[in-house]
This record gives sequence, structure tokens and C-alpha cells, in this order.
Amino acid sequence: MNARQELIRLIWDAVKGKEQDYTRLSLKRSILLLATPMILEMLMESLFAVVDIFFVGRLGPAAIATVGLTESVLMIVYSVGMGISMAGTAMVARRVGEKKYKQAGTTTFQLLVTGAVLAVLLGTLTVLLAEDILQLMGASPEVLSMGVPYAQVIFAGNLAIILLFLINGVFRGAGQPHLAMRTLWFSNGINIILAPLLIFGLGPIEGLGLTGAACATTIARSLGVLYQFYHLFNGKHLLKITRENMVLRYKVVTKILKVSAGGMGQFMIDSASWIFLTRIIAEFGSNALAGYTIAFRIITFTLLPAWGLSSAAATLVGQNLGAGKPRRAEISVWLTARYNMIFLAVVTAGFFLFGEHLSSFFTQEPEVISIASEGLTIITLGYVFFGLGMVMVQAFNGAGDTRTPAFINILVLWIIEIPLAYLLAIHLGFGITGIFVTIACSHSSHALVSWWVFRRGRWKAVKI
Repeated sequence: MNARQELIRLIWDAVKGKEQDYTRLSLKRSILLLATPMILEMLMESLFAVVDIFFVGRLGPAAIATVGLTESVLMIVYSVGMGISMAGTAMVARRVGEKKYKQAGTTTFQLLVTGAVLAVLLGTLTVLLAEDILQLMGASPEVLSMGVPYAQVIFAGNLAIILLFLINGVFRGAGQPHLAMRTLWFSNGINIILAPLLIFGLGPIEGLGLTGAACATTIARSLGVLYQFYHLFNGKHLLKITRENMVLRYKVVTKILKVSAGGMGQFMIDSASWIFLTRIIAEFGSNALAGYTIAFRIITFTLLPAWGLSSAAATLVGQNLGAGKPRRAEISVWLTARYNMIFLAVVTAGFFLFGEHLSSFFTQEPEVISIASEGLTIITLGYVFFGLGMVMVQAFNGAGDTRTPAFINILVLWIIEIPLAYLLAIHLGFGITGIFVTIACSHSSHALVSWWVFRRGRWKAVKI
């Protein structure tokens, strides 16, 4: 079998979901087997983001602006989901690396209970305050009129959002990224079908407009969670939940909350900085906000696959630390970082060449296209550094050291990014260009600080 045939066979094994021992397999092969379904998973999430804004874009700049404002707040919900997901990946990976599969199932059940309780509390609060939240974010009367029903449906569906994040994190930690991949392909595939039907209607059935987009997303995510439950409870996989696991263990819940707190902190800090940037951009009108939203959707299309590749580092770090192989864990991080930086360097060239064409695909408004293409050009100047930073953060999280990235976020995103954004955009009068420059500089700095802290090696001693 030649090298090409071997590569194709390995990719097919990864997609098929052949379970492996990632504490013994060669690192390059392990990265390929883990990263392939993770990248495909994130590609579908990226496609969802792009398709969603494509349909919403047909409703006009105000609709796009509504999505941008709602999503900036929804990032707080994502923060909770991602925080518990990080705990799930780290704790399940550590138990699998130790070959304690029964404990992995017990931990997963505690994660589900914890995530569900937090989701219900957060969902109730955000639904009740949806109008106040949008007003606080500076929504115009037009955005407010169409945005409140949209936001309420989205916020009401946050139980599905959090469980989807959480269970996929558990699957990745267990070395079953193919199940996470299939979940998002299934869920987002349904959304891509439902979105145009519910937004625009079909035949005599009248469309729901922007609210239809929220309904499609919520239905699709909920069905995705049911698909995840099927695989967790059917007993056919390495990771499974049985009746014996379904007992609430407060010590495990406490440990979950402790590890999750750092993960939630990371994304809440990140979300708060994003909300602040979005609030500044809202001062420049709906076109500026629409251009910013389109640019970020396009950027997400490439950053999410890169995040998928970097997630391989989290699983490898967690499982190899569990197996007592810290050196192997460290080498896996450097290899993954190299591949991720190469990928994003190629993407940077593509955005420089085709940024304006990509932006015009989503809107015909000249001002919106101009702002979006400028954002693509400036922000991607830091893409190579983004690739390094993602892997470093995932390595910390895979080790269960979720606090270190949270502290780095405070330093870079609050102490540097927020004041710099205000200085450039408002005080010095650079407007939205100042925001784009701030994002590129801040996230590049974040990557370099993360790299420096990772090299110190304290993450190897974390116990979970």
C-alpha cells in the first residue's frame, strides 16, 4: 500500500469512527484520526453560519444587524456551554487515558445534569429580558421590532445549545470525534433545509421572516441533542451511560464546576470584549454592524475548522496525561500547532485575494460589502498567530488547566483590547477600521502570551 492509499484509508477510518488507543498510536496518525472528524464537524458548523447569514441577508441590513446583536449576547450562553464542554473533554479524556471507562460514564452523567440545570436557569432569564438586552446593546427601533421575537426563540433554545456543546466535548474527550461530527452534520443539515422554508415560506404557507431562522436553528439543535442521547445510552460505544452511572455524585459535580469555571470564564471574558466591540460598532449604524457581522461569519467559516484541528490537541493532552505520558502530550501540541498555522497561512492568502467577492455573496449593499471586505483583510493579518494561540488554549483545557487561559483573556482582551478599541475607533476617529486593527493585534498578542506560558510546563501537573 503506497502513501496515498494509506492516507485515504486512515481518513476513512477516522470518518467511520474506528475507536483507537491514542496513548499508543503514533502521534501523526493520532492527530490525523482525531482532527479529520473534528475538522469536518467544524466545517459543517461553519457552513451553517454562512448559510444562515445568506438567507437572513435577503431580509436586509436590519435583519443582519439583529443577528449580530443577538449573537454577541448569545456568546454568554455559548460560554456556559463551552466551559462545561471543556470540563467534559478534559475529565473524560483523563479517565479514558487511565482506562477507567465506568468512571467516564459516571462523569458524563454528572456533566449532563449540571449543564441542564445551568441551561434552564440561563434560558429563563434571557427570554424574560430579551427586549431589555437588545435595547442595552443599542438596537435601533427597526432592529428592536424584528429582533425581540428572534432573540426570545434563540434564548429559549439554549438548553439545546449547551447540551450540544457539552456532549460533543465529551465525545471528543473519549476519542470518539466521529460522533460529534455526525451530530453537527445531522443537526446543521436539518437547519439548512428548514431555514429557507421557515423564513420565506413555501407555496400557501407564509414564512416567519427572521423569527423563522431562530425556529429552524432551535429545532435542528434539539434534534441533534436527541441523536447524541441515542449514542450515549445505546451501550454500543466505549463511552456509555448505564443505570449504574445515573446517580448524582456531588463530589464529581463540584469538580465539574471547578474545571468549568475557568472555561466559562475564558469565553465570558471573550464574550464581554466582543459585546463591547459590537456596542461600539452599533454607534456607526446598521450598515457598519451588518458588515462586521458578515466579515465574522466568513472568518468563522475558516476559524472553526482550525478550532477543530486544535481540538485534537485537547484530546491527546488529556488522554496522554491520564496514561502518565506528559512528554508525548507536549509533542502532540507542537505538531498540531504547526499544522494549524500552515492551514491558516493558506487561508490568509485567500482572503487577501477574494475578500470583496466573498463579501458580495451575502449582500448587495456597497457600503456593507466595503466594510466586510476591509474586516477580512485586516483581521486575517493575524491569522497565523491565531492558529498558534488556538492550539495552546486547547492544550491547557485538555489538561484541565482552564484557569490559565482565563487569566490570559483578562490580560489581553480586557486590559489591552477594550481600551485600544475605544482609543482607535472613538477617540482617534478611525471608526470601524480601528476595531478591525484592534482585533488583529489583540489576538496575535494573545497567541504569543499563551505560547510563552505553555512552554513553562505547569499544565503537566494539573490533577482532575
